[in-house]
Order: sequence, then structure tokens, then C-alpha cells
Amino acid sequence: MQHVAQHFSKYLKKFIGGNSITRQLHGGRGGSEGDIMGKRILIVDDEKDMHDLMRIYITKAGLDVEIYSAFTGEEGVKMYEKMLKERKKPALVVMDLKLPDIDGAEATERIMGIDKNANVYGFTAYFGTKQAEKLIEAGAKDVIPRPIGFEGFVEKLKKIIGA
Repeated sequence: MQHVAQHFSKYLKKFIGGNSITRQLHGGRGGSEGDIMGKRILIVDDEKDMHDLMRIYITKAGLDVEIYSAFTGEEGVKMYEKMLKERKKPALVVMDLKLPDIDGAEATERIMGIDKNANVYGFTAYFGTKQAEKLIEAGAKDVIPRPIGFEGFVEKLKKIIGA
């Protein structure tokens, strides 16, 4: 997966005018305030580059959402619980399939056990595999293939959260 992130990092440098991803993340925000007020997304992926890329594309698309990050399956489950307790239920959970400790299917199953109405979507390069099917069986609404790219991801995201 690291090679996928590196490919998109190179593409993003061109896309965002040659600035480093880190400076873009900590610089000004794209989009207008209030586009999707109060919407939250929880990203569960073990690769920091994937979090960064998703954040950049979401911001560039003008989506004003709060983004929360978890880097392991266990951390994702705990973050979901914490967000519920704080009355900040995510509109969407973006779940990777291959994660340290527990995989995306088990994390999804546990989240669904906490909240049967959780809106979990897989985002993985392992689309169409037995493992991806396990994610659906665990309660994910769908699995978005990473090969659609981040622009395709954002378009799907807009449809999912009603942007």
C-alpha cells in the first residue's frame, strides 16, 4: 500500500501546486464554511499518508466536515465509542481492510455491535476479495475500491453523506 500512497503523493504535489502535503494540511482550508455543518468522518487506516490524502481531497472538494483519525482497528472502535459518548456520532466511517491488531472486518463488526445504525464503508485496494466480502458481512454498507482514486472517493463520499 505504501507504493499507492507514494504515487498519490507525487500526483498531489502537482495538484496542490507543488507544496508539501504537510504544509497544505496545516495551511488554509479549502471550501466554504457550512457546506455540511456538523458532519463527522472517522477514518480508520494504518497508513498516515492515506489519512493525509483523504483530508486533502475532502478539503479541496469544499466539504466542511470534521475528520477524526484512527490507525488500528482497535483504536477505530474506541474512537467510535468515544465519539458516541461525546454526542459526535460520525456520519461516515471509512474503514481499511488490513489493519494492525484487529482487521477492518472485525472492527466493523464491533462498531455495528455498538451502533447498529453505523454508516461504515470500506476503502481498500483489496476490493472484490474474500476479505472484502467479510467487511460487508460484518455490516459495512459497501466497499469502495481504492483504484477509483481519491477524486472518485470524494464523489462517493458526497453521495453517502448527502453533500
